[in-house]
Amino acid sequence: MRTVYDVQQLLRAYGIIVYTGDRKDDLLLMEMEVLDLYHSKFIDGETMKKAVMILRMGS
Repeated sequence: MRTVYDVQQLLRAYGIIVYTGDRKDDLLLMEMEVLDLYHSKFIDGETMKKAVMILRMGS
């Protein structure tokens, strides 16, 4: 996972599609969804950290 697109694909694998029309809001909502997946134990800590880092760099 290297790009925001890769994070979108990760979320899409769990049926989550984020699109508000505002990139900054999209990145924030995607981060919240990644954290929810982690807390629900759907993804591991390493995946969560990498995704959050990518999303924060994308803003």
